[in-house]
Amino acid sequence: MAKRKFKPQPGQHQPAPQQVQVDLSQAETMKCEYCGNYVFIKGTVLKRLSPLVSPTGQEAIVPIEIFSCGNCGKVPKTMLKDVGLETIRMGGESQTT
Repeated sequence: MAKRKFKPQPGQHQPAPQQVQVDLSQAETMKCEYCGNYVFIKGTVLKRLSPLVSPTGQEAIVPIEIFSCGNCGKVPKTMLKDVGLETIRMGGESQTT
């Protein structure tokens, strides 16, 4: 006979997941490919999802977090490609890949 797994009821305390220790000194520090700056500012690209491809069948707005250089304002090319963009306007000028 198979044992049933206990399912906690709503409101019951669940143990917190264990955090993994990571040595960030071993991680690569990203810098701006245009000016060499190391500080970035968070921004958001909004994508409109058609009801035809939306899993709910309704139009949806999907926010995608990106980062622009805190010095020159440009967005790294890899981030633009990841969100399906080739150009983005930052501070009134057009940026192309």
